[in-house]
Amino acid sequence: MARETYLGLSDGRTLRYYDTGKAGDDDRVPVFWLHGTPNIGTPPEPLFAAAVRSGLRWVSYDRPAYGGSSPYPDRDVAAAAVDVAAVADALEIDRFAVLGHSGGGPHALACAALLPDRVLAAVSVSAPAPPGAPDLDWFAGWSPGGVAEQRAARAGRAALEAYLPTAEFDPETFTPGDQAALEGGWSWFGDVVGQALAHGNEGMVEDLLAGAWAWGFALAEITVPVLILHGAADRMVPVAHGEWLAAHCPGAELRVIPDAGHITVLDSAPAALEWVRALA
Repeated sequence: MARETYLGLSDGRTLRYYDTGKAGDDDRVPVFWLHGTPNIGTPPEPLFAAAVRSGLRWVSYDRPAYGGSSPYPDRDVAAAAVDVAAVADALEIDRFAVLGHSGGGPHALACAALLPDRVLAAVSVSAPAPPGAPDLDWFAGWSPGGVAEQRAARAGRAALEAYLPTAEFDPETFTPGDQAALEGGWSWFGDVVGQALAHGNEGMVEDLLAGAWAWGFALAEITVPVLILHGAADRMVPVAHGEWLAAHCPGAELRVIPDAGHITVLDSAPAALEWVRALA
């Protein structure tokens, strides 16, 4: 289980954060879980046992406007590094790894770029490339619903706020394997998505807008080890995005999982945790 705590920040905002460690008595390597869009930040229960086996401890937080965290309108992706550092300071954690899934992937890479003295390693799973990525057909391979959502985000807050209430679930977004996982081993997502949207979609709006515009850091700035994990059959974020990220993060390792989709790629996360542990 994860303990929940609230942290007041110097700018007046509040963050709700989570920790699976034992207060004051835990020598496991901390790994920040950077959640997807739309989720709250509670750590990934299906990976708890794998983390214990690898000697790792999950730490996480609700990004702005999700769950128990205050809104932060007009933030960029880079802002995550400040929030992650604040949570780490509150827990008296000096060094840690980061693992981000989907919309959390860019936020994990932001921490890698902007907190090089604190981040041991970064794992980005199923993440999109930055907007305007050169030599990438950014929308190719997305489901129709994904394209519509991303185009609305690029059109600005008003367009996105008008689009989201009218959007219907696109069955092409997930592979059959993803659908089975969401009904089985990864049914945990149903709870975190439900909580993320329980009081409106401001968190989702802020996340999508942050991802659709300049991220606030350069991938070339990253000096820590990076692992890019992507499913070859991903329909939510096409694998070309993972390949592009791996080619533009200095020294990054790319692992493309055959036949895996946006959710089932997480079945390969235990091996990624072992990769983190080997670097700690």
